[in-house]
Amino acid sequence: MGVERVSDVDDPRLADYRDLKDGARRRRDGTFIAESRQVVRRLLGGSRFRARSVLAAEAAAADLRDVLTDGLPVYVAPEATLQRVVGFNIHRGCLAVGERGAELGLDGLLDARVLLVLERVSNPDNIGGAFRNAMAFGAGGVVLAPGCSDPLYRKAIRVSMGGTLVVPFAHAEPWPEALVRLRGHGFTVVALAPDGGADIGELGTSQPVPERVALLLGAEGEGLSAAACAAADLAVAIRMAGRGQSLNVATASGIALHRLAR
Repeated sequence: MGVERVSDVDDPRLADYRDLKDGARRRRDGTFIAESRQVVRRLLGGSRFRARSVLAAEAAAADLRDVLTDGLPVYVAPEATLQRVVGFNIHRGCLAVGERGAELGLDGLLDARVLLVLERVSNPDNIGGAFRNAMAFGAGGVVLAPGCSDPLYRKAIRVSMGGTLVVPFAHAEPWPEALVRLRGHGFTVVALAPDGGADIGELGTSQPVPERVALLLGAEGEGLSAAACAAADLAVAIRMAGRGQSLNVATASGIALHRLAR
């Protein structure tokens, strides 16, 4: 690694770390921002994405030393300088710029046993939470239908605890024809819907868990489209004993993946 100390907020080497709230600029530049030591560690140590540089306080750089590789620019600066450069308080004193690279196609996910398929999930918090659950329960990938938020948006990466950097994902177009394609490759498409016919708890008890599953979830409120539901093999629900009518989509994904991924 090449550690370079910086103190000038106008240092041109820090250009990638300015205007971090401009997500459109990141997409145009083909980059993304990873925040916090744990997320940066996932980027550097277990991700398919390439890091362009790291900007960190002294303590954070020392903590990441084991995953900082030769040739990777590492800019070390006082905490106050970091905050002035990026314009807000940095979580755990560490940021990294990653390069998006070429997108995976759906073919890159077809060897998985369990896939999480999201339709019209436009909230980056929900995208991040769903990816965090996919990482925790061993899903082999996430399929994103049109209308989903960018999983490499800074907030989605942060909420996912780096899950969007380590769980492979692909965009599903055309839609919902991608579901037909998944079925053709041996996946059972299981739609999670409030009015699903069976309780998801019955899978693995009164009826077997399919050998390969594509778990399909829609956005809160509008739910799954009629076309997506029609392309599913079966619909299941998470039965609730309380007065609530539905769950946050990220919470629902965690419950369902726990049932299906084991």
